Amino acid sequence: MAPNRWLRPEVYPLFAATGVAVGICGLSLFRHITINPEVRVNKENRAAGILENFAEGEKYKEHFLRKFVRNKSPEIMPSVNGFFTDPSRN
Repeated sequence: MAPNRWLRPEVYPLFAATGVAVGICGLSLFRHITINPEVRVNKENRAAGILENFAEGEKYKEHFLRKFVRNKSPEIMPSVNGFFTDPSRN
């Protein structure tokens, strides 16, 4: 009885959205644990205390996606926005 209630085709998008959200959270957790300069997993690195390593922090902060979108317009669909807001088109 219960599988028929939860495995309807209408529920598949909900499962997909939840799966994508869990995947994004997992990737973010993996990124922070592996390459964040402030997270130290092994005992030797934890014993070092607070490090003033600004170059490593800057490298972590300026990742590929941030560099890619730096000079882009903060619009999702700029051509559609331009079509509706540009007065010279009317």
